[in-house]
Parts: sequence; C-alpha cells; structure tokens
Amino acid sequence: MKREAETVLVRRAFGVLFLAISAALLAGTLLLEFFVPSRHQIIFNILIWMGCFGVIFAIIFTRNRSSLSFIRKRMKQSVSWPMLAKVINGLCWAGPFLAIGFFPSAYQYFILLGIGLGNLSTFVLMKSINKLNNKEQLIVGSISLISIPIAAGLDSLFFSARTDIAVLLSRALIGVAYGIAGIYAYFSAI
Repeated sequence: MKREAETVLVRRAFGVLFLAISAALLAGTLLLEFFVPSRHQIIFNILIWMGCFGVIFAIIFTRNRSSLSFIRKRMKQSVSWPMLAKVINGLCWAGPFLAIGFFPSAYQYFILLGIGLGNLSTFVLMKSINKLNNKEQLIVGSISLISIPIAAGLDSLFFSARTDIAVLLSRALIGVAYGIAGIYAYFSAI
C-alpha cells in the first residue's frame, strides 16, 4: 500500500515537472519569436531560455516543494543501471544533439529525435531494469518521434524559406509533447 501511494506521488511530481518544461518551452519559443532582435540573438536566446526555465520552475516548485524529492528519487534509479544501459541511454539523449554539429540544417529534427529517443530509452530501461512504468516518458518520446515527419512535411510545404519558423514549430511540438505527458501523469495520479 505504501509503495502504491509513493508511486502516485512520483507520477504526480513528474506531471508537475513535465508541465513546467512544457510551459517554459512554449513561453521561450514565443518570446524568442516576437522579441529577439536578430543582431543580438545569442545573448537574448540565453537570457530568454534561462529566464523562462528559471521563473517557471521557481514558481511551480516553490508551490510544489515535495515534488522535488520524488523527482530526485526516481532519477537516482538510473545510477544503479549496468554500464551498458547507461551508455545506451546517454547515446540516445546526446547522440542526436551531437549530430546537430555535423548537420546544422536539420537542427529542428535532431532536437525532436534527441527528445524522442532519450525519453523512449529511459522508459524502456526503467521498465526493464527498475520495473517502473513511466508512461509519461513513453508519451513524450512517441509524440516527439511522430512529430519528425509531420515537421518535415510542414517545413517542406510551407516553411522551406523560413528556417526560423521550422525551428519554432519543432520547439512548440516538444512543448506540446511534454504538456500532454504532464497532464496524463498528473491526472492519472489522482
């Protein structure tokens, strides 16, 4: 019974975390689109992303302090994984982001691929090694991977001359994926 109650609290905590990520991604995406002068893009990018994540996380986790301990506890589960599992998980998360350096024109697709593969690999490893069923990570990973052909199709049809809009769409899709997973996790815990 105690383990079941803790599982509910962990799922709710991850719902809160994923909703915070979604809100920060969507807020940052919109702020960058409407308020960043192109000549100072790098400086404003850093300030806006740090500001959005910092402010939203501060607001949300100030009201939900207990969530942080449950999030930390679940994240520590991967410390005990065998080295091969850690390497696979790390490559799934980092590999697509490293590929951006070699193929910068496909930046928006590699972001979706990294979030998708990273969350799916974490879901599979947590389920097989720790016997945890983190469906919210399955949701984020699946939506992110499904979004790649959707984003590619929309980019080629409508935004081929506007890569900034293609990147905006990619970030928005990731925000939506985290939002859907956050809502699922939060309300399935009730």
